Amino acid sequence: MKPKKVTWPQARAFSVHLLTASGSFLAFLSLVAASEERWTAMFWWLGLALFVDGIDGPIARKLEVKEILPTWSGELLDNIIDYVTYVLIPAFALYQSGFMGEGLSFLSGAIIVVSSAIYYADTGMKTKENFFKGFPVVWNMVVFTLFVIEPGQWVSFAVVVIAGILTFVPMSFLHPVRVVRLRNINLPITLIWCAFGAIALAQAMHASEWVKIGIAVSGIYLFFIGGVMQLFPNLGARQIAGKD
Repeated sequence: MKPKKVTWPQARAFSVHLLTASGSFLAFLSLVAASEERWTAMFWWLGLALFVDGIDGPIARKLEVKEILPTWSGELLDNIIDYVTYVLIPAFALYQSGFMGEGLSFLSGAIIVVSSAIYYADTGMKTKENFFKGFPVVWNMVVFTLFVIEPGQWVSFAVVVIAGILTFVPMSFLHPVRVVRLRNINLPITLIWCAFGAIALAQAMHASEWVKIGIAVSGIYLFFIGGVMQLFPNLGARQIAGKD
């Protein structure tokens, strides 16, 4: 029996899985940098991994990867890499840096990895509007913000504890691309946060005050806007109606 020939759509679909899988190599590079305490390099690699994670989903949906390769789970592959890049490496960096003190850094790492593991096991982590239900364990962004702003060990520990608790609270958190309501505002603010983050990295993590303020303000907005939209379900509804 002759083996089936690989079709062009299948090869194209599999290349999307390879794109997703490249995040594992970026994770490896960031882990090496973290072990050597090269924080700027570590966050650059994590930033690239975040970029790959942001583009592979839309590409996969456009190319109908799930339908063409039904036995390959892009979602499972994505979750494996996300746990490493969003959770494990930021937790390790927090502990390795010790900027919260040895005890609090160790406890923070434990809170991050355990709460996130449970979160990834929840098959109902998204709402019908594509909000995340509970804090979506984007610890790469949280830890990066703490490294840049340096609010002090107790404030940093409080942030970790609160975010860890909110993992299990049915509060909506924004997906800036897939949530339609207010996307014309939320997506630009997400890009603004990314731009401030890139400037902070270009400044070798010794960010200017205006960069710290920009990261803090845009970050706080992105953290809470999902909850605000949950409390006010008609907020931005006209935007959806206008498109219909």
